[in-house]
Amino acid sequence: MGENDSAGFGHPQQGAEQTYHELPESTTVQQLAITLSALANARGGTVLLGPDGLSDRHTATEKALQAGLLCDPPLLELPTQIAGGDDKPVLRIVVPAGLPNVYSVGDRYWIRQGKRNRSLSGRPLQQLILERTTRNPNAIPFESRPALGATLQDIDWESVREYLRSSRRKTEIDVEKLTHEELRAELIRLGCLSCHEGRYQPNHAGILLFGLQPHQYLPGHEVILVRYAGTQMGDEFLRDDLRGPLPEQIRRAEAFLISNMRKGNRIAGWQREEQTEYPPEAVREAVVNAVAHRDYSIQGDGIRVILFADRLEVYSPGRLPGHVTLENIVEERFSRNPIIVRILVDMGFIESLGYGIDRMLQLMENGGLPRPEFEETANGFRVTLRGQGEELVSVGADPSRWVHLHLNERQERALNYLTEHDRITNRTFQDLCPDVSPETIRRDLAELVRRGLLLKIGDKKATYYIFK
Repeated sequence: MGENDSAGFGHPQQGAEQTYHELPESTTVQQLAITLSALANARGGTVLLGPDGLSDRHTATEKALQAGLLCDPPLLELPTQIAGGDDKPVLRIVVPAGLPNVYSVGDRYWIRQGKRNRSLSGRPLQQLILERTTRNPNAIPFESRPALGATLQDIDWESVREYLRSSRRKTEIDVEKLTHEELRAELIRLGCLSCHEGRYQPNHAGILLFGLQPHQYLPGHEVILVRYAGTQMGDEFLRDDLRGPLPEQIRRAEAFLISNMRKGNRIAGWQREEQTEYPPEAVREAVVNAVAHRDYSIQGDGIRVILFADRLEVYSPGRLPGHVTLENIVEERFSRNPIIVRILVDMGFIESLGYGIDRMLQLMENGGLPRPEFEETANGFRVTLRGQGEELVSVGADPSRWVHLHLNERQERALNYLTEHDRITNRTFQDLCPDVSPETIRRDLAELVRRGLLLKIGDKKATYYIFK
């Protein structure tokens, strides 16, 4: 029977490509899945399983079901029919044309060309993804969908103006003179506003980057920071839950990690080299990649950054996007959130578009540390950085650095306390200086922040201070 011969099998399913693809009954479930996904990525078609007749109809039907489940996303409810008569029955499996997604099997993408399945990667795969996304309204990236219930009043317009002031993009506009309508036009240009039901409203990217209170519309977008003293989770730990716009989350996460990393000397042969536990730039890349590329449509989970005594783990919700796999993660480029990534590049959080993994690898190698470990979980992605371990001899801050700064006795007491502890709070400082008022304590700490000695983290009752 020829590939386009439809004699004896009735009319093809409406919307399916009128081509027939013959596979022997001995075809494995995975081989059948590859053909089904390849047709789905092309223009559909009909698979004839067992063109010389089936020995077991039930087994063939079960094989088709399992093959559909093996595809990602699963190809469910494909029309199937035993056809061809009792003498030489075959299983006909129809793959409709115009399916909305791009399908893979075992982390590889395929497309049907003639009678063969060909691997699909690189630019052709990106083009297919773009075509399917444009054609299917439900495939619009989550970051571009409107944040339901949000209005223009939920945008921090001063942060928009600040972005335009500091953006790496070359611009001749006078930011200070921009009207509200002109600022809105800039957000539209950036892709942060969507037109929904005849009016403009922030989309998820706009709320995440410039929202006053993003957690009202995306409650699962937080970054959870934890530091344990040992190599396993325990009852004693430091924790900080970060909400707010993504740029603020990145800055606060970086400050937390750098303040909680051990700092000291690494013993290399007979030499001592001053180092931090991890290269700060590598830590920054791991955090920025998690924030930039996580799947924000997953609302029940947040980014988790956990600092153990021997490693740093950064987990983000959502498996690797598009055609990126653990095997090609260094070479391939694909962004789940292109609007967010582009604006973080403009803000200077991402040095070179698409090369965060390369940079992280190089930084860890330059620091004499193991290669970062990448792992996909059931519903997420984890990066693990291995630290100096016992090779790093901790050293505290040098009190002599503020001797000549003309600080008062209370402020020197606070700084001396920080040489032996990770942080200081208003309450702790009050305990160190019980004879002074809370207002004096507040002014002393504010002065240390103003002079660049301390960094203020958090707000209200959750506020604490660390060395800057």
